[in-house]
Amino acid sequence: MEVQMLRDTIRQSVREVLREEREERLSLFLALIPIVSDKDIHKIEAKFPTPSKYAPEEFTDMTDWIKS
Repeated sequence: MEVQMLRDTIRQSVREVLREEREERLSLFLALIPIVSDKDIHKIEAKFPTPSKYAPEEFTDMTDWIKS
Protein backbone atom coordinates (compact mmCIF):
# COMPACT_ATOMS: atom_id res chain seq x y z
CA MET A 1 0.00 0.00 0.00
CA GLU A 2 2.74 2.46 0.96
CA VAL A 3 4.73 1.64 -2.19
CA GLN A 4 1.75 2.42 -4.40
CA MET A 5 1.12 5.68 -2.52
CA LEU A 6 4.77 6.64 -2.99
CA ARG A 7 4.59 5.84 -6.71
CA ASP A 8 1.43 7.92 -7.09
CA THR A 9 3.04 10.84 -5.25
CA ILE A 10 6.16 10.68 -7.41
CA ARG A 11 4.11 10.35 -10.59
CA GLN A 12 2.02 13.38 -9.66
CA SER A 13 5.12 15.41 -8.75
CA VAL A 14 6.77 14.62 -12.08
CA ARG A 15 3.60 15.62 -13.95
CA GLU A 16 3.49 18.95 -12.12
CA VAL A 17 7.14 19.68 -12.91
CA LEU A 18 6.65 18.85 -16.58
CA ARG A 19 3.53 21.02 -16.73
CA GLU A 20 5.36 23.96 -15.15
CA GLU A 21 8.29 23.52 -17.53
CA ARG A 22 5.93 23.49 -20.51
CA GLU A 23 4.22 26.67 -19.30
CA GLU A 24 7.58 28.40 -18.77
CA ARG A 25 8.74 27.39 -22.25
CA LEU A 26 5.52 28.75 -23.76
CA SER A 27 5.92 32.02 -21.84
CA LEU A 28 9.47 32.39 -23.11
CA PHE A 29 8.38 31.63 -26.66
CA LEU A 30 5.60 34.23 -26.48
CA ALA A 31 7.97 36.82 -24.97
CA LEU A 32 10.35 36.37 -27.91
CA ILE A 33 7.72 37.02 -30.57
CA PRO A 34 8.03 40.63 -31.68
CA ILE A 35 5.01 42.93 -31.68
CA VAL A 36 3.95 43.75 -35.24
CA SER A 37 1.89 46.83 -36.00
CA ASP A 38 -0.98 46.89 -38.49
CA LYS A 39 1.22 49.00 -40.76
CA ASP A 40 3.95 46.34 -40.68
CA ILE A 41 1.42 43.59 -41.40
CA HIS A 42 0.16 45.48 -44.46
CA LYS A 43 3.74 45.88 -45.73
CA ILE A 44 4.39 42.15 -45.28
CA GLU A 45 1.13 41.22 -47.03
CA ALA A 46 1.96 43.58 -49.92
CA LYS A 47 5.44 42.11 -50.34
CA PHE A 48 4.43 38.45 -49.90
CA PRO A 49 1.02 37.65 -51.40
CA THR A 50 -1.10 34.71 -50.34
CA PRO A 51 -0.11 31.28 -51.71
CA SER A 52 -3.10 31.28 -54.07
CA LYS A 53 -1.51 34.17 -55.98
CA TYR A 54 1.68 32.21 -56.74
CA ALA A 55 2.04 29.99 -59.81
CA PRO A 56 2.09 26.25 -59.00
CA GLU A 57 5.60 25.89 -60.48
CA GLU A 58 6.91 28.30 -57.83
CA PHE A 59 6.27 25.65 -55.17
CA THR A 60 8.58 22.75 -54.34
CA ASP A 61 7.11 19.44 -53.23
CA MET A 62 8.99 18.60 -50.03
CA THR A 63 7.02 15.44 -49.22
CA ASP A 64 9.90 13.05 -49.97
CA TRP A 65 12.38 15.24 -48.08
CA ILE A 66 10.20 15.25 -44.96
CA LYS A 67 9.59 11.49 -45.05
CA SER A 68 13.30 10.62 -45.18
